Amino acid sequence: MRIVTRADFDSIVCAVLLYEALDIKEPVKWVEPDEMQKGEADIRKGDIIANLPYNENCSMWFDHHFSNQITTHFEGAFRIAPSAARVIYDYYRDQLKKDFSELTAQADKIDDAQLTLDEVEHPENYPYVLLSMTIASHIKSDVPYWNKLITLLREQDISSVMADPDVQKKCARVIVENKKFKNILLENTEIKEHVAITDFRGFDQTPDGNRFMAYSLFPETVVSVKISCDKEKENVKVRVGHSIFNRNCNINVGKMLTEFEGGGHRGAGAATFHVSKAEQYVPEIIEMLVKNESNE
Repeated sequence: MRIVTRADFDSIVCAVLLYEALDIKEPVKWVEPDEMQKGEADIRKGDIIANLPYNENCSMWFDHHFSNQITTHFEGAFRIAPSAARVIYDYYRDQLKKDFSELTAQADKIDDAQLTLDEVEHPENYPYVLLSMTIASHIKSDVPYWNKLITLLREQDISSVMADPDVQKKCARVIVENKKFKNILLENTEIKEHVAITDFRGFDQTPDGNRFMAYSLFPETVVSVKISCDKEKENVKVRVGHSIFNRNCNINVGKMLTEFEGGGHRGAGAATFHVSKAEQYVPEIIEMLVKNESNE
């Protein structure tokens, strides 16, 4: 029996809850959403998928993404919720011996982007927000760190977690990166009507930083688009997110991105596709966001 999930804060909390509720001994199998969408992930009988698209080989599935809804019968739970952790918490609430209500509430808040301006601009003052920013899915060498976070959050309160030397090191790096990222966003973002478009394809390595920062830097926009390439320059990734401060985007992002080999939530999502399709896909995505016509 394995937990199969992605690397973000919501998924870390999903793993905490599943380990607490079930007799799971194996380490987490970390998978990217596009690996699931393209059938590249090795999913086996006994696997419990959390916060990722469904795979018919699994034994249980828990998710909350709009674009991942299915009509076939499955074991587990799906519903549109602030976080996948919330879906799991409610499903196994009576089997949890420890109180994970605060941790789950923080997963809700962060994954649903219900943050204040101060939390976005000064995450170092908010432990859970800062901790969530230390999890970067593209840094595969961080797998031991992700696994350690699961153990820490199962066993310790947030103040003790934040005092861990490895966590402190990651947090210090994030604070430095966020300061650099602000300038990078300002230098590489074009405003097209109410859309903030940041193109990182010219960088050898995609800059890391606060994913909510664009919303505070460009308050006149209702949605942000970040475009990047993988290291091999073979695939392009487009991330789209509704502004959390100017909530006037009418597009269901997850639904829109299913047309471009991606998916996600109503307010945020991503699509990964071969670089040869970028010339067609990227302008189409931006055009739809500029029109801002409801697709629901």
